[in-house]
Amino acid sequence: LPTSTVTVTPDNPVFTGETVNLKCVINSDHSNWRYEWYKDSVILQTSERYTVNRDTLTIRGATESDQGQYWCKGQRDGIRPNSSTSSSRYLSVKGLPTSTVTVTPDSPVFTGETVNLKCVINSDHSNWRYEWHKHSVILQTSERYTVNRDTLTIRGATESDQGQYWCKGQIDGRPNSSTSSSLSLSVKDLKPKPELTSDPAGAALTGNTVTLTCRVDPSTGNWDSYWYKHTLNPETEKKKTNSYSLKIDSVSDGGQYWCRAGRGKPVYYTQYSDALWVNVTVFPKAVVTVRPDERVFRGETVTLRCDIKWGGDTEWTYRWEIEGTNNQYKNTVSRTSTQELNISSVDLSHRGKYTCTGQIHTQSSQRSDAVTLTVSAEAQASVRVSPQPWLTEGESVTLICEVSGSSKGWTFSWFRDHDHLSDSSRGAGGSYTLSPAALQHTGVYTCRAERGRPAYYTHNSSSQTLWITGVSASVSLVINPSRSQHFSSDSLSLSCEDQSNSTGWTVRRYTDKDTQTCAKQTGSGCVMDSLSTYDTGVYWCESESGEKRHPRNITVHDGEVILESSVDPVIEGETLTLHCLHRSTNSPILSADFYKDGSLIQNQTTGEMNITTVSKSHEGFYYCKTERGQSLHSWISVRVRGQISVLKILSFLLAASPHLLATVVLLYKCYRARVSSAEDQSQYAVTEEETSI
Repeated sequence: LPTSTVTVTPDNPVFTGETVNLKCVINSDHSNWRYEWYKDSVILQTSERYTVNRDTLTIRGATESDQGQYWCKGQRDGIRPNSSTSSSRYLSVKGLPTSTVTVTPDSPVFTGETVNLKCVINSDHSNWRYEWHKHSVILQTSERYTVNRDTLTIRGATESDQGQYWCKGQIDGRPNSSTSSSLSLSVKDLKPKPELTSDPAGAALTGNTVTLTCRVDPSTGNWDSYWYKHTLNPETEKKKTNSYSLKIDSVSDGGQYWCRAGRGKPVYYTQYSDALWVNVTVFPKAVVTVRPDERVFRGETVTLRCDIKWGGDTEWTYRWEIEGTNNQYKNTVSRTSTQELNISSVDLSHRGKYTCTGQIHTQSSQRSDAVTLTVSAEAQASVRVSPQPWLTEGESVTLICEVSGSSKGWTFSWFRDHDHLSDSSRGAGGSYTLSPAALQHTGVYTCRAERGRPAYYTHNSSSQTLWITGVSASVSLVINPSRSQHFSSDSLSLSCEDQSNSTGWTVRRYTDKDTQTCAKQTGSGCVMDSLSTYDTGVYWCESESGEKRHPRNITVHDGEVILESSVDPVIEGETLTLHCLHRSTNSPILSADFYKDGSLIQNQTTGEMNITTVSKSHEGFYYCKTERGQSLHSWISVRVRGQISVLKILSFLLAASPHLLATVVLLYKCYRARVSSAEDQSQYAVTEEETSI
């Protein structure tokens, strides 16, 4: 059977109101066909709107209800009953497309601008013919108007070009057209002038960014901005959006700035803005200070302060940062915006490097240098004495209290024999000075430091004994065996020997706990049958009236090795002999290393070390070390030989004839003057012989 198809005129889609012709085309040489037309499944007959004329179906004044599937069937009369049925053809009926007029640039436009109006028809068809109208007058291409299909161009607009513009679109062979609504074009004679502003306003600070904004009345449409610095030369212009971010790196970035706006091709420019001065000032740098100190101790109250040398500090807000601690505390610090960062009870989690910046409006200061906060577990006070802990009444001595690793903000309290000393006038900072020293100042001194509010206290220092001896008696503490170090479990005897044969002297001692009389006292002597480390301390002779004489250090070691050294000071110019003794033999060990102030000074195979012609430079802490162990440290003190001979003479003269008192005083003054010129006062030491004056 021959094939058949349905064609439609005009092309699909058709518009409401149009006349539509559908034709049934049978691909056959025969012409005696009878035709039937169908819409969907309904056969169509000639009616008011439909006309069936053999192979053609005509629809007059199409409406959207005429949309649907159309098909036809051809049939021949006579001996051939067969028919040809077409495939269906869908007819689309749409309302007449709308059309609008757009204008570039946005209305209002300004005299001299080039204006483009465009006719936009909402249709799938592309073969439209366009007509342009101003009011009721059709426009044609002329000197100032160009009609190019859907676009009307007006060159050099004037106020006379104001009015209502509309367009119409039509397709050839189609009776209907699409007519737009009118667009009112407004043309203004005065060029707009933009306003130039800066954010932040006022002084611009190095290291920050200033945003310049070129603002044109928004009712005039969209514009590009053109920027100028120092000069209005168009060759220096920079095209940007209406905002210009200016990075202020140095003072040279300041100066005079302008802007103007432009749009279209060729570019139509507004007037220039008024000049804006950007005044650049070198920005201050933040400084972090810490109270009480950068090194603090767990439990202290710490305040970090951010200072910026700039007028009107109250305008600043602050930002804190820390490097080197846990994230939780970092977040707490970063949320702090106050000038001071307070830590009420500092602990190890607060350690780190702290920095701050200040912010005023949208600008920031330079970041401060980092301040490292170090947190230690506990604070320990220590005490030292200058020039020496043994002196004669009338001389001066200074006790110095220090906190290890920290020196800022401390105030100090002093204690003697565990009693608080209230005579603060003797102290200055961490020093406590006795001048002149008296016998009653003898005792065991400790100190303690405090700082901050609420107060934070250090641990008490280790003890420092001061011995002030009189000038009227000559008493010696005799120790047997005569050395400063002793083995535990050994025996030791001590006795007080008085050259004036007076009685009433007893051996007293101070250990790390308290002051006490020797447990096994026999007259002016004391015997300890079995020593223990508890017996380590300072021993001296004390009269019934409380006078203290001849203090000496005794150290008891429960190890295998001790250092044998003289319990008394070594006289300058004499020989110092040290032995390294072993517990089992109580005799020198064959091989031993000897140390002074932590440094190896000799290695001896005899277990003995000799220093001939001792001088003041040999004073220090000595100890020895062998394969069997190491001794404790002993202080070796060196005394000037000249002091002894002079003082012996003075003591002899005073004892022989009280009438020579004036001569004695004169000689003693000469002696003191000689000592002062010969050696530093801090090296002056009271010897046993001086106590006899």
